[in-house]
Amino acid sequence: MGKRSIDIFNYCALIIRNIFLIYTQCRRSYNKKSAFFNCPVLSVGTVTDEFIQIINNMLKRMILLPLLLLALLPLQASGVRGTYGVMDKDTCYVFRFKPGTDTFFVPYRGNEDELKCLGETLAKHAAPLRDGQLYIGVSSYAATPSRRYSAARMAYLRCSRVKSELIAHHGISERMFVTDRLLPSLYADSLSDVVVVVFPAGVAKVAAIAGKEAAARVSTYIKEVYGDPEAERLAAERAAREREEQERQRLAAEQSAAERAEKERLQAEAERQAAEKERLAAEEFARRQAEANARPYALALRTNLLRWATLTPDLGVEWRINRNVGILVNGSWTSWSWDNKNRRYALWRVSPEVRYYIGKEKRGYLGAMYHVGEFNYKPGDTGKQGDLQGGGITGGWQLPLNRVLSLDFHAALGYTRADYDKYNVTDGVKVRAESGVKKNYWGVNQLGVTLVWRAF
Repeated sequence: MGKRSIDIFNYCALIIRNIFLIYTQCRRSYNKKSAFFNCPVLSVGTVTDEFIQIINNMLKRMILLPLLLLALLPLQASGVRGTYGVMDKDTCYVFRFKPGTDTFFVPYRGNEDELKCLGETLAKHAAPLRDGQLYIGVSSYAATPSRRYSAARMAYLRCSRVKSELIAHHGISERMFVTDRLLPSLYADSLSDVVVVVFPAGVAKVAAIAGKEAAARVSTYIKEVYGDPEAERLAAERAAREREEQERQRLAAEQSAAERAEKERLQAEAERQAAEKERLAAEEFARRQAEANARPYALALRTNLLRWATLTPDLGVEWRINRNVGILVNGSWTSWSWDNKNRRYALWRVSPEVRYYIGKEKRGYLGAMYHVGEFNYKPGDTGKQGDLQGGGITGGWQLPLNRVLSLDFHAALGYTRADYDKYNVTDGVKVRAESGVKKNYWGVNQLGVTLVWRAF
């Protein structure tokens, strides 16, 4: 519906509204007994029933008037389009091709219907086409290459296939076409692999392809049929459609950019959450591992590897009362003779200890120990045989190897007293050389690297 038709319709509606107001006021004021009324709109005196009937008939006719106008408007519009079809979206006929092929398959994806509509339109305008007053525009959009042909060659072949179909079955000649070269961009609505036929071709396209003389004939024909105001209207409509298309492309680009940015943001957020999840999982694993390594145990077997290195077997046991307190006992024993018993190395020792474990993981500790034992050393001519006892403050740190094994690095500072006799060996017989020797020692009186096995 055009602007002029809308104005006519509004004018008729205003007239109907005023007449209806007059009729309503007259009906209210009418008195059958006296045949008088006081209508503020119509200042007349006497009114009969015939006047009321006349008003009713006028109202019915005025109501039918806009309905008749509305029925005539589509006929007016169809009559304008039936002349030859103006340059709007209805003049574009899209023919689709399979990707990578140049074969024009008529039943493919609506090509048959498009071809039928185009043929009917061209048949109506055979005369101006023959006279060179109208042209058919042919363009190939986003042609895909194949193994045999490039994209440019494929576009040329597809345009030729469509034109051949029109020439063979619709009485069209080659001189009636204006054909674009390769258009790498997509057609409207992101269509690719299509050939678009526009009828009639625009004056500018005719001038660019067929020459200025052909464009002048087309322009003259349009002016003769529609006049200069119509040409301006068509130009304005084309400009409006171009602006709409530009705005649509701009909005599509903005939407695409926004979607891409949102996708990147979501991907970055997902990566961040995955990294955070991995970090939390690693922390939880480390925490559980530390708790497992530091959990209290009832009993553990121990052996000092340093004493084994001196050929002194060592074995102990530890009882953990709780996570903080442990009680342990270590014992060592050895007895070696060589050189026809002229050389001697013998020892036994028992060392109880109480420990208090510190720290979050309970790996470090402080404690107090006591040791007692006997010894017999004769590495040379003179031997020493006696007993020892003492104690001290212990400290150390445990290194977990796995869930059940660990290494205990420990040392003690304290006091040790030794009471012994010195002796010589003559013909295999011990001869006391000195008795009642006493020795006091302050310093490191325990050192060890102990392997701990959490047996229970």
